[in-house]
Amino acid sequence: MSKLSATFDRLQAQGRKALIPFITAGDPDPALTVPLMHTLVESGADIIELGVPFSDPMADGPTIQRASERALAKGVSLRGVLDMVAQFRQRNRETPVVLMGYANPFETIGVEAFALAARAADVDGVIVVDYPPEEASEFVQTMQANAIDPIFLLAPTSTPERIAQVAHLARGYIYYVSLTGVTGSTALDVHAVAARIPEIRAVTGVPVGVGFGIRDAQTAGAIAQVADAVIVGSRIIEEIERSTPDTVIARISTLVSELRRGVDNPNKNNELV
Repeated sequence: MSKLSATFDRLQAQGRKALIPFITAGDPDPALTVPLMHTLVESGADIIELGVPFSDPMADGPTIQRASERALAKGVSLRGVLDMVAQFRQRNRETPVVLMGYANPFETIGVEAFALAARAADVDGVIVVDYPPEEASEFVQTMQANAIDPIFLLAPTSTPERIAQVAHLARGYIYYVSLTGVTGSTALDVHAVAARIPEIRAVTGVPVGVGFGIRDAQTAGAIAQVADAVIVGSRIIEEIERSTPDTVIARISTLVSELRRGVDNPNKNNELV
């Protein structure tokens, strides 16, 4: 059983939902990425999504685009991201780490070479945003052969056929994008999310995490009522942007702790529309 599956099984047995924060590797500085990863866990993260910097991140809004630009300016590459995961593993062998990025860096290294390097670094899952499931069977086979869970995205516009394709291929969890658009939006409609998730669950037993538009404990709690995991990215990157190197660890710790409280204590009388 993968660490991702084991984590979701443990949380389900406890009656809890997963909190999955996202940071971009190398932002605000490569030397701070591993300390930030440990801070995320200490503040309540169950799984970490670590963004692979890319120059043209089509699904990401301005906030995460700026994070990629800052990391790329510092020379962060996919191999450098794998080195960061390996450093994180010197202290933490338990928390699942999922890499999230776009096809070009993975294709540049080569999917087979990436899988071997990722396995050596103890990566648990990978999301390649622009790998459509129709063209990803070889990628999926390579990842699974190296004990890495391939994770796919679904959206409000996904057809029943696309949902079935993703359900067949996905392992670890399915990432449901809560809205049409890019990361950082504030147009979260919890009722629309709640109406769509049963359609996904009807064809798969893989947990469903929801991201895009979750910005505080209140929205995190609302999503925790309907999903298996709450994924938060742009709001965390915004806090990084507002911080200095001396304050970033404390500010991210405070924010993630608040999100954790929201996930664990959803206010059912204050669900957002």
